[in-house]
Amino acid sequence: MAVTSILHLAFAFGILGNIISTMVYLAPVPTFIRIFKKKSTEDFQSLPYLMALFSSMLWLYYAMLKKDTILLVTINSFGCIVETTYIAIYIVYAARESRVSTIKLLISMNMGLFSLILLLAHFLVSGSVRVKVLGWLCVAFSVCVFAAPLNILKQVIRTKSVEFMPFTLSFFLTLSAVMWFAYGLLLKDLCIALPNILGFILGLLQMLLYGIYRNAQKVEEKKKLPGQNLKSIVILGAVGAPEVYPVDAKPDVNGGAEEHDQTEEAKEDEKTMEASQDKLQSNECAV
Repeated sequence: MAVTSILHLAFAFGILGNIISTMVYLAPVPTFIRIFKKKSTEDFQSLPYLMALFSSMLWLYYAMLKKDTILLVTINSFGCIVETTYIAIYIVYAARESRVSTIKLLISMNMGLFSLILLLAHFLVSGSVRVKVLGWLCVAFSVCVFAAPLNILKQVIRTKSVEFMPFTLSFFLTLSAVMWFAYGLLLKDLCIALPNILGFILGLLQMLLYGIYRNAQKVEEKKKLPGQNLKSIVILGAVGAPEVYPVDAKPDVNGGAEEHDQTEEAKEDEKTMEASQDKLQSNECAV
């Protein structure tokens, strides 16, 4: 009876985790609507979506080898479909150089490396050992990709601005990590539970920094080079689904005007000094 109750509770956490993770996977939709309307990927990068697809493929393979992990199968199947759609749209509208690099990465990582892992897991190990090896491989990859949010945390501290780190997203990523951690813990699956401990810690750090810097005075960053109109902020979620947020790098019009005014004033002062010197010299000559 107790075992049944635990399984029911784990299923409930898994359902909630699926719902929240679905929202996280769909978060980049506005980005791709923008790409579709502009017929250009601008300065957006495809790597986050390729990594998310690779992560979903690994977890899907792991879930298919395990028993009673239908919720893990459903969410990662959905993730594979969504990320593949994102990548396809990116390839269609990307510039030639970006398109070529994306296709190369897709073939080498999502096809080549995944196929290699699948073959090695199939022929070198078997049974429960195969599941364990693949599970820890998923953990290792998840830990690696979880390092990405450290960039956004560093940027928030440097700029004292949270405009690149939406609180709602940080909250749902943290909540997602809690759901999947509980799901993995109740099923006694450390491969699911462990990565989400790191996801939970990073989510808490994001919300803590939001509370600290939400009313802080923003520190202006250095000007970007001409042509760098956009930059992409990447946030990796607890399920390995990265979100990319475009930030317009608008030129500092007021700052430029002030510099121009200061230059003009300096020139006028210089002319006044030269006129005074000329007048003084003429007076000396007259004496």
